[in-house]
Amino acid sequence: MTVTLRLPPRSRARALEGHPWVFASELREPPPAELAGEACALRDARGHLLGSGILNPASAIAWRRFSQELREFDEAFLHEAIAAAIARRAPEPVRRLVWSESDDVPGLVVDQYEDLLVAQAATLAVERRAAAIEEILAGLLGPAEIVWRNDAPARRREGLPARVATRSGKPAEPRWLRVGEVELWLDPMAGQKTGLYLDQRSEYARVARHAAGRRVLDAFCYGGGFALHCARAGAASVLALDASDAAAGAAARAAARNGLADAVDVRAANVFDFFSAERESLFDLVVLDPPPFARSKQSLEGALRGYKEIHLRALQRLAPGGILATYACSHHVGRDALLGVIGSAAQDAHRRVRVLEVASQPPDHPILPGMPESEYLRGFTLSVD
Repeated sequence: MTVTLRLPPRSRARALEGHPWVFASELREPPPAELAGEACALRDARGHLLGSGILNPASAIAWRRFSQELREFDEAFLHEAIAAAIARRAPEPVRRLVWSESDDVPGLVVDQYEDLLVAQAATLAVERRAAAIEEILAGLLGPAEIVWRNDAPARRREGLPARVATRSGKPAEPRWLRVGEVELWLDPMAGQKTGLYLDQRSEYARVARHAAGRRVLDAFCYGGGFALHCARAGAASVLALDASDAAAGAAARAAARNGLADAVDVRAANVFDFFSAERESLFDLVVLDPPPFARSKQSLEGALRGYKEIHLRALQRLAPGGILATYACSHHVGRDALLGVIGSAAQDAHRRVRVLEVASQPPDHPILPGMPESEYLRGFTLSVD
């Protein structure tokens, strides 16, 4: 490693407090374009080492730390980091194996679905080392297939094209996958993210503990994880909604697969429109798990209005003594902000709500102190009077 980046005197960069990112505007001098995708050291104005990171001058985030020491971002380091990440996980057949900066490989996400691995490369440095990463994963885990879901919008910020490919060169077929108490439909080549939302898998059973005998609404149901677990737990009725025809279709197929076709009513519908049209419908348990309304700091104000509106409508459809399980999956929406929105919606709905349980992302989506962006999933289960 021959090149060192420096922060200017009196810098206020978050990297001085341990954050793993440095923006191009925070550097003393523009980083060399010829080092795009390579590793370089970062030092403060006095020369103190802040770590080794991968560089991309074309990205707003010019430097991303992968080690606090002087290291090369080479095959030896990648093997060490990926093996350590896997060793930190519980030995489950469905899990997240590697999560970007939280596992010292910025831009790499790897999910395991039994004998199938689905990976994403969101940085130029990881993209250039994809072949080496494939071999490391194959050597450590021996998967039947590795799918690269390199179609995430984040790749555009690194100047990378969208593509979906497999290690074998053959399409990976959709399959049934056991998640908790049910089987869900996994399409690794075309589903959202890497095929399923693994960050919610422990929440399915936790929410289902409240479902017995209740009329349940699973809003934004995607593949039906909450709906199917609630039906399995003895819900009196379950209605599952998703605006995506593909997601609703997958949920309906999963209901049939699990012998719950008669217990779960799946509809392709906009949730906001449903609440407007079905003003007389009452439920005893409502699950709100919408896509991220706040994809950037600039969109936060509008997102909070959206969160308040959807909570207001849900509270209006809940019977007295009902349960609301609600989630926000954007790091821009903090726990206090989400609670504030819920409280404001409850005031407008003339309802009294109390927090029963607090939810966060599971341990295989680790949160880094000093990096707020690594904490993105927040949720609450509330009683509603």
